[in-house]
Amino acid sequence: MRHLLALDLKDDPALIAQYEQHHRRIWPEIAQHLKRHGVTGMEIYRLGTRMAMVMETDDAVYDASAMADAMENDPKVREWEDLMWRFQAPTPWTPAGQKWIAMEKIFDLSTQDDQ
Repeated sequence: MRHLLALDLKDDPALIAQYEQHHRRIWPEIAQHLKRHGVTGMEIYRLGTRMAMVMETDDAVYDASAMADAMENDPKVREWEDLMWRFQAPTPWTPAGQKWIAMEKIFDLSTQDDQ
Protein backbone atom coordinates (compact mmCIF):
# COMPACT_ATOMS: atom_id res chain seq x y z
CA MET A 1 0.00 0.00 0.00
CA ARG A 2 1.15 3.55 -0.65
CA HIS A 3 0.81 6.25 2.01
CA LEU A 4 1.40 9.96 1.47
CA LEU A 5 2.12 12.01 4.57
CA ALA A 6 2.92 15.68 5.17
CA LEU A 7 5.00 17.52 7.74
CA ASP A 8 6.68 20.91 7.89
CA LEU A 9 10.18 21.94 8.82
CA LYS A 10 11.07 24.93 10.94
CA ASP A 11 11.78 27.88 8.67
CA ASP A 12 15.51 28.05 9.30
CA PRO A 13 17.95 27.26 6.45
CA ALA A 14 20.61 25.96 8.86
CA LEU A 15 18.15 23.56 10.51
CA ILE A 16 16.83 22.42 7.12
CA ALA A 17 20.39 21.69 5.99
CA GLN A 18 21.02 19.67 9.17
CA TYR A 19 17.76 17.75 8.67
CA GLU A 20 18.71 16.86 5.13
CA GLN A 21 22.19 15.82 6.28
CA HIS A 22 20.67 13.42 8.82
CA HIS A 23 18.62 11.86 6.01
CA ARG A 24 21.55 11.26 3.68
CA ARG A 25 22.29 8.22 5.84
CA ILE A 26 19.76 7.46 8.57
CA TRP A 27 20.77 5.46 11.61
CA PRO A 28 20.82 1.68 10.90
CA GLU A 29 18.43 1.09 13.83
CA ILE A 30 15.87 3.38 12.19
CA ALA A 31 16.10 1.59 8.84
CA GLN A 32 15.70 -1.74 10.67
CA HIS A 33 12.71 -0.39 12.62
CA LEU A 34 10.98 0.69 9.40
CA LYS A 35 11.63 -2.60 7.61
CA ARG A 36 10.63 -4.66 10.66
CA HIS A 37 7.26 -2.89 10.67
CA GLY A 38 6.54 -3.56 7.01
CA VAL A 39 7.82 -0.40 5.35
CA THR A 40 9.18 -1.55 2.00
CA GLY A 41 9.97 1.87 0.56
CA MET A 42 10.12 5.47 1.70
CA GLU A 43 10.94 8.75 0.00
CA ILE A 44 10.74 12.29 1.40
CA TYR A 45 10.37 15.35 -0.83
CA ARG A 46 10.65 19.00 0.23
CA LEU A 47 9.42 22.31 -1.15
CA GLY A 48 10.46 25.17 1.09
CA THR A 49 9.46 24.01 4.56
CA ARG A 50 6.72 21.58 3.44
CA MET A 51 7.65 17.91 3.18
CA ALA A 52 5.79 15.01 1.63
CA MET A 53 6.65 11.41 2.48
CA VAL A 54 5.75 8.57 0.15
CA MET A 55 5.74 5.33 2.13
CA GLU A 56 5.17 1.89 0.61
CA THR A 57 4.12 -0.86 3.01
CA ASP A 58 3.57 -4.61 3.02
CA ASP A 59 -0.03 -4.90 4.23
CA ALA A 60 0.63 -8.36 5.65
CA VAL A 61 3.13 -6.82 8.10
CA TYR A 62 2.39 -3.09 8.42
CA ASP A 63 0.35 -1.98 11.42
CA ALA A 64 0.37 1.78 12.05
CA SER A 65 -0.49 1.46 15.73
CA ALA A 66 2.23 -1.16 16.36
CA MET A 67 4.72 1.08 14.60
CA ALA A 68 3.63 4.07 16.72
CA ASP A 69 3.97 1.97 19.89
CA ALA A 70 7.49 0.97 18.86
CA MET A 71 8.34 4.61 18.23
CA GLU A 72 7.36 5.40 21.80
CA ASN A 73 8.94 2.36 23.47
CA ASP A 74 12.16 1.69 21.54
CA PRO A 75 14.86 3.93 23.08
CA LYS A 76 16.86 4.35 19.85
CA VAL A 77 13.76 5.16 17.78
CA ARG A 78 12.63 7.59 20.49
CA GLU A 79 16.08 9.24 20.39
CA TRP A 80 15.80 9.63 16.59
CA GLU A 81 12.27 11.05 16.84
CA ASP A 82 13.32 13.53 19.53
CA LEU A 83 16.28 14.61 17.39
CA MET A 84 14.07 15.03 14.30
CA TRP A 85 11.54 17.10 16.25
CA ARG A 86 14.26 19.76 16.66
CA PHE A 87 13.86 20.40 12.92
CA GLN A 88 10.21 19.53 12.32
CA ALA A 89 7.01 21.51 12.83
CA PRO A 90 3.42 20.33 12.48
CA THR A 91 1.44 21.58 9.51
CA PRO A 92 -1.42 23.98 10.34
CA TRP A 93 -3.79 21.00 9.86
CA THR A 94 -1.95 18.49 12.05
CA PRO A 95 -3.75 17.49 15.27
CA ALA A 96 -1.92 18.32 18.49
CA GLY A 97 0.67 15.73 19.51
CA GLN A 98 1.10 14.29 16.00
CA LYS A 99 3.85 14.72 13.43
CA TRP A 100 3.47 13.20 9.98
CA ILE A 101 -0.17 13.42 8.90
CA ALA A 102 -1.84 11.52 6.06
CA MET A 103 -2.72 13.53 2.98
CA GLU A 104 -6.01 13.04 1.17
CA LYS A 105 -5.85 11.73 -2.39
CA ILE A 106 -7.96 13.96 -4.62
CA PHE A 107 -6.97 12.70 -8.08
CA ASP A 108 -5.90 9.43 -9.67
CA LEU A 109 -5.29 9.30 -13.43
CA SER A 110 -5.94 5.56 -13.47
CA THR A 111 -9.59 6.17 -12.56
CA GLN A 112 -10.19 8.48 -15.51
CA ASP A 113 -12.03 7.23 -18.55
CA ASP A 114 -10.47 7.95 -21.92
CA GLN A 115 -12.37 10.74 -23.56
